Amino acid sequence: MQINPVNCQNDGRKQQEIADFLGCSLRKVAYWCAHGNPSDLASLTDERMHGNYHKATDQYVNLLLDVIEKEPQELGYEFGRWTAARLATYLEQETGIQLSGSQVRRILKSKKYVYLWAKYSLEEKQDPEKRKLFKAKLEEYLRITKESPEKLQVWFWDECGFSLRVTRRKDWVKKGTRKKVSGIRRKGRINVMGGIRYSDKKRLVDFLPKGTGENFYKVLKNFYEEVIYDWAGEDRSVSEFEKDGPKVVIILDNASIHKKEEFTEKIKLEMPNLVWSFYLSIAGLQSGRIGLAFSKRVHLKSLFKSIEDLEALINKLLNEGELAINWHRKVKNKGSAIDAI
Repeated sequence: MQINPVNCQNDGRKQQEIADFLGCSLRKVAYWCAHGNPSDLASLTDERMHGNYHKATDQYVNLLLDVIEKEPQELGYEFGRWTAARLATYLEQETGIQLSGSQVRRILKSKKYVYLWAKYSLEEKQDPEKRKLFKAKLEEYLRITKESPEKLQVWFWDECGFSLRVTRRKDWVKKGTRKKVSGIRRKGRINVMGGIRYSDKKRLVDFLPKGTGENFYKVLKNFYEEVIYDWAGEDRSVSEFEKDGPKVVIILDNASIHKKEEFTEKIKLEMPNLVWSFYLSIAGLQSGRIGLAFSKRVHLKSLFKSIEDLEALINKLLNEGELAINWHRKVKNKGSAIDAI
């Protein structure tokens, strides 16, 4: 006996009841009711099942996963990144199976792929052998300072700036409108430079008017004196630091102000216990400790009337123990977790 779903609906039956009775999907019944003719059973044939409505085969999926790992330029395309629509177009040419970008996106999602911004890398400019040697040396330094901090200190160093301008422009507005904010830059910037000690996460931060080699030397000199007085405490003499004090290793990035020969020579002469720095970009080591030397992602939500007010807050956060970092959390989340109101 043939049952016409359109007539069934005309009899007052719901689409779900018809689907349950026939043992098919609700989607199929909805298609029949929308496109079918009660007097022509042939009209109930789902036209989507013809032509391009194909299911991805294992071959299609395997090719997709292979292509997604390649750069578009390798396959002769001029664009720089794959979108789901571009992948669907390429795979249709290769397999004859036409899927939409949404279908390709669902396949990738089922295979645990997500669409994220790529990170810039300078690995092609790095010397693999130097990178390997540096990582081995650093691991040894960290092992020693963890076991014997009185013999060796390792400091991770960085610098950054804070501006009076509030860069966030998101605000609550009624739908269909957009709030205007002033595009005039407010003059004023605080430059900070400092480091964090690996063994106990102690921070030393200094302020400087401008990022130059001379200012780097001055900050490093202040840092060296602080390390000496911290080591001496109440039981030792400052004059004994050069002989009995620990060696101090600082890990820097490859900024030009760190390599001015005029000042590096003075540093070697005036700071004998300082084992001169390694440059992370040369070795290719991605260390989260550098970015967290004084938490360069602090969110300054307040408006500051002057540089003095901004500097006072930064000093309170970084030098007076007001900024606490949960070091057990993932590195990429540490900066984002800090809000200064």
